[in-house]
Amino acid sequence: MSTDPKQLTQQITQWRQDNRIEATLAGQPMRFLTTWGLFSPREIDSGSWLLLKQFEDGEIALKPSDDILDLGCGYGPLGLTLARLAPQGKTLLVDKDFVAVEYTRKNIELNRIQNAEAMLSNGLAHIPKDRRFDVIVSNVPAKVGKEMLYIMLDDARAHLKPGGRIVLVTISGLREFFKRTLVEMFGNYEKVKQGKDYTVSLAIKQN
Repeated sequence: MSTDPKQLTQQITQWRQDNRIEATLAGQPMRFLTTWGLFSPREIDSGSWLLLKQFEDGEIALKPSDDILDLGCGYGPLGLTLARLAPQGKTLLVDKDFVAVEYTRKNIELNRIQNAEAMLSNGLAHIPKDRRFDVIVSNVPAKVGKEMLYIMLDDARAHLKPGGRIVLVTISGLREFFKRTLVEMFGNYEKVKQGKDYTVSLAIKQN
């Protein structure tokens, strides 16, 4: 970083501009505006790539009419890509960070997605109690704390339709915790894919 005041001012001015990302995710050409302070603001993170790859490869089925929740959406790569894959359903993206919600809304417009909306919520706490989903996805933060994880999973179970699925991508160091906890709370667990750094896990809400 330059110590010249003029160059530093120019650099800061540049940093204030939105970052732009273009990527093909699960076969869908996507564009995103991001900013510093959001998770992975310069590129799609490898956890999101790994999760979306499972939908692209058919390891996780998705119906065109599925209603989807992206929990902790950031600027929206997971939820907006899946909204494209399920155009007859409705996708809700939530985050506790108002900047993330602001940029998700920008990216909904940028990608001209008609079946998605974004709202501010601490976990699922602010989602209407009667709203139900076929699929809940989350790129789970590594340091959110086990208390919040239990609350999140309990709320997710309540908001899933019978037979609905929760799909999580987590750092592989948390793999055993989620295996144990999903079995405890859902009665089942599937390790869909284990990568170098991340693991994709799935559980189903039993009828």
